[in-house]
Amino acid sequence: MSGKLKRVAVAQICSSANLSKNLKVVRELISKAIEGQADVVFFPEASDYISQNSLHSRSLSQKSPQFVQQVQSSIIDLVRKNSRNIDVSIGVHLPPTEQDLLVGNNRVRNVLLYINHEGEILQEYQKLHLFDVNVPNGPILMESKSVQPGKAIPDIIESPLGKLGSAICYDIRFPELSLKLRSMGAEILCFPSAFTTKTGEAHWELLGRARAVDTQCFVLMPGQDGVHDLSDPTWEMHHHVSAPSKSVKRESWGHSMVIDPWGKIIAQANPSTVEPQIIFADLNLESLQKIRNKMPLWNQRRDDLFH
Repeated sequence: MSGKLKRVAVAQICSSANLSKNLKVVRELISKAIEGQADVVFFPEASDYISQNSLHSRSLSQKSPQFVQQVQSSIIDLVRKNSRNIDVSIGVHLPPTEQDLLVGNNRVRNVLLYINHEGEILQEYQKLHLFDVNVPNGPILMESKSVQPGKAIPDIIESPLGKLGSAICYDIRFPELSLKLRSMGAEILCFPSAFTTKTGEAHWELLGRARAVDTQCFVLMPGQDGVHDLSDPTWEMHHHVSAPSKSVKRESWGHSMVIDPWGKIIAQANPSTVEPQIIFADLNLESLQKIRNKMPLWNQRRDDLFH
């Protein structure tokens, strides 16, 4: 592979309410990403768990710090075993901090962690825009009931692929975040997601390609895929609730992809399988620079009018 190309891996999974099962899948896919010579592997939002409701999420989030530690250990272990470095971007939930609880905020934090090949967490980005919508003929989802919004635009990460800007799922609908990240130097944007099938079918690809063209960045879109197993017998027994009925079915759109700065899809997941999968793409930062030079949007922006 030419030194000018950087290989990225994008993982597609179907998280359940069982964190240890999800961890096993994550570990297997990190291993596959290393075998495929990737420099960084990106996992979707909520890779640790998908819950039945806000009460269930608060309970499961108590196990998330351990899940994160096990991911860190897995990275160190797999890097050593394969004698090849890899960084990992992974979406998880974290429980509220002590400070949150002091002010009566018991909602979880939806975060994207960037973990380097030594198992160190370099960034913890907390999702800014929460998905509170009543989709026509689709689900009513109120993320803000169980999740607290972030308050800070993330710093750009100097990753082995290039300068990386972090975002999560619903953030993709707010172009100002992507434009800000590009202004801060981003060459690559990631949108780890758990899109609903209704909104995914309508807008997933459209939004990814639009953000790529808006910002002249590579766009990475790791998605949750398929019908999630939300059963958690221990929790259900403890809270005297019945197993999740068909009415609380959660299904995610999948269709993970990598898009270049010209808006072209250069890699995408196989839609005919529900098995966890990894897609690879080689990012050419020289071609990104050519696109930016030929169409110098950032020199032509009317900053005198738009702030």
